[in-house]
Amino acid sequence: MKVTLERNHLLKSLGHVHRVVERRNTYPILSNVLLSAHDGQLDLRATDLDVEMTESVPAMVSVAGTTTVPAHTLYEIVRKLSDGAEVSLETEGGGEQMVLTSGRSRFNLACLSADGFPDLKSGEFTHSFAIKAGLLGELIERTQFAISSEETRYYLNGIFFHTMSGDDGNLLRAVATDGHRLARAEAEAPAGAEGMPSIIVPRKTVAEAQKLLDDKDAEVAIEVSETKIRFAVGGVVLLSKLIEGNFPDYESVIPAHNDKRMVVDTASFKQAVDRVSTIASDRGGRAVKLGLSEGLLELTVTNPDHGTAREELPVEFEAEGFEIGFNARYLLDIIDQIHTDSAVFRFSDAGSPTLVEADTETNALYVLMPMRV
Repeated sequence: MKVTLERNHLLKSLGHVHRVVERRNTYPILSNVLLSAHDGQLDLRATDLDVEMTESVPAMVSVAGTTTVPAHTLYEIVRKLSDGAEVSLETEGGGEQMVLTSGRSRFNLACLSADGFPDLKSGEFTHSFAIKAGLLGELIERTQFAISSEETRYYLNGIFFHTMSGDDGNLLRAVATDGHRLARAEAEAPAGAEGMPSIIVPRKTVAEAQKLLDDKDAEVAIEVSETKIRFAVGGVVLLSKLIEGNFPDYESVIPAHNDKRMVVDTASFKQAVDRVSTIASDRGGRAVKLGLSEGLLELTVTNPDHGTAREELPVEFEAEGFEIGFNARYLLDIIDQIHTDSAVFRFSDAGSPTLVEADTETNALYVLMPMRV
């Protein structure tokens, strides 16, 4: 194989595909990126056996061929080359090494045969549709923070996507929960998504997909089956296995009769929670107490080792006063997703889930479990 291409093109593609590669691997071939030169282009592919990323870049191909080299090493080399430089890649020694040259720089990288590189077969996809990158990115952003990291409940380690009928037509809904908080966002279902299987997209796949959505006006082609999902955007293809398992009945967790309503300025509330939680202790679960009375919210944090913090905020609240506690980090994660001037909290009592949503948006809502304070 012998190929020449622009450093910036190669760096951009390596920046996408190398992230899929884990730093530590049982099988050496999984530490490598597959390079395939042919027909005026260089194809790059990387996988961890669950997720596969593929991208092609234009190149001058003198000798067609295929090889694999260490992904992270190649990325770091190319990243440190001069902007706009020309890069030459050539295999030598019967394919056992690849020589990278650029200007006065020369690197010899050990190769492994492409014959042993795994292929994450896509299989048959039952549904395909296109969605704007900005819309998909919003569904991910508004729910991603609530994905569970608890491996024993593996079916919570991703975002649950499904379609449903709503008052205004078919909806594509994204849901994530870790048992402490729940995030739900929805948008009009794209043509072709109706009737798609309900799927759980793994955390890593969600994160990699989100990084491909910089151009909010770009079209993302999505294909779905019972076991895999495929994203294609801007010449990059992300293929992933789905999490097998049943996502819990999240609707039963969303409170329907919380009648104590509080409206608070979003920015002021976020800043106040952030300030008082400065002295909160991890040992105490980073607890912040909300004390509500007519027209007033009192935020307090008590830390036996460091002292107490207290702050008051004006709010719209007309119900009977009460106190409730939350994990400050979880509370801030949710408030970060409220993009309107005011946030609406709907309470039942100190021991029941609280509903949080924006005051003028209806496409996202959040549920937060209380804690004892």
